[in-house]
Amino acid sequence: MTNWKTIIVNEEYSAENVYIIELNRPEAMNSLNTLMATELIDCLKELREKEDLRVLILTGSGEKSFCVGADLKERKGMTNKQWKQQHDIFEDAYGLLRNFPYPVIAAVNGFALGGGMEMLLSCDLRYTADHVKMGLPEVTLGIIPGVGGTQLLPRAIPVGLAKEFLFRGNKIDAQKALEAGIINGVFPKEELLTSTLEIAKEIAGNAPLSLKAIKQAINNGLQTDINTALTIELDQYYKCANSEDRLEGVLSFNEKRKPNWQGK
Repeated sequence: MTNWKTIIVNEEYSAENVYIIELNRPEAMNSLNTLMATELIDCLKELREKEDLRVLILTGSGEKSFCVGADLKERKGMTNKQWKQQHDIFEDAYGLLRNFPYPVIAAVNGFALGGGMEMLLSCDLRYTADHVKMGLPEVTLGIIPGVGGTQLLPRAIPVGLAKEFLFRGNKIDAQKALEAGIINGVFPKEELLTSTLEIAKEIAGNAPLSLKAIKQAINNGLQTDINTALTIELDQYYKCANSEDRLEGVLSFNEKRKPNWQGK
């Protein structure tokens, strides 16, 4: 793997088909600057080509912050053109995260604010430490979320709750986020990564083509009407039904053994 300046890639669990990306700017609360966004783009492009990757975990360095959004110190003094150029890079990074072929799990270890909350919303599953607080405070700064917040949040929770959250720009704790349906689970901070890894390993043990097909069917189907969505599902179903892995799944079931998936 490439050596990154603002990102750490942990390959320790690659034998179990799980990779971990760690945002590594703890001195700046893991805020997103141009370099980190650029490196995240390159990293995601590199990881999506890994033949042994089935699940990706995204977390932050330390216990204080997952990501607090854009680095406002870097943005100080930027012209509108420079701001737009940087934001284009941010959009590309978040787009790659949302469209990563395999499941992406956020292990939220600390504050997730602004673009940091949009980052966790861009992941497929979200687990947080019990001390975490999150929010989309853009309205208090004279802007609105610009990398998915106004679109991803109301797709995750009831629209009225999403609007209130966005209009108020307030922070909520992990338990309230769980009750609202924003996140999937809460763990003690010392157990967050271990517990998230166990879930990731369980998912990674399933058929790789099925994992990709489920993600495609859900993400694309949610954007359209039910009849079109069912057609999208059926297309993904037959991709799996006509695969070698489907034959292996049936054979391993009848032979009462663990399947040997080939991703074919």
